[in-house]
Amino acid sequence: MFSNSKNVGAERRLKDLGIELPHAPSPLGAYVEAIQTGSLLFLSGMLPIENGSPRFLGRIGGELSIEDGRRATDLAVMNALAVAKERLGSLDRVTHVLRLGVSLVTTPDFREHPKVADAASELLINVFGADKTSTRLVVGVASLPAGVCVLLELILEVGPESRGSRSRLQGGPEPAPPDEMGRGSRRGHQRQRHDQDRPAEGE
Repeated sequence: MFSNSKNVGAERRLKDLGIELPHAPSPLGAYVEAIQTGSLLFLSGMLPIENGSPRFLGRIGGELSIEDGRRATDLAVMNALAVAKERLGSLDRVTHVLRLGVSLVTTPDFREHPKVADAASELLINVFGADKTSTRLVVGVASLPAGVCVLLELILEVGPESRGSRSRLQGGPEPAPPDEMGRGSRRGHQRQRHDQDRPAEGE
């Protein structure tokens, strides 16, 4: 498990863990993958989709083992992180993982839901740190879209976007610091007053 130092950002953790996020998945219906309101980022249900194709089809405890379920959950988390990064610009803006929801398709007698859901919790702890561990809801269901075995939901708390990162994302130049802008304005005003006070030639 990766070090949980609070001084290490999520982007650095991903790099040190050797994790390369996939492309953010496209919605499968009439909805968006993420919405931010204030400091909260809500992600739609994430599925174990890879290169546009659903993976890990079937029921955990039946056609799929617990380890299959954990791998499917990892893939769903990776897709969620990809969507969050696309929306935020950097995962370093995440200040807390508030809520994790995991829905699992299982056989009726399956009882090991926490073991499967732990794959998501452990990956999120490795990326964001133990101090950002979320609350969690895990349920068993009869079926999920595309026949996959897991659907994952996340609510993230995010910090403000820095001026520099906003400029880089938009592709424009970084604005001058306010104090420099103020000094330039004051110098122009002083020159204008000096020109007005100078006597005209011939007086």
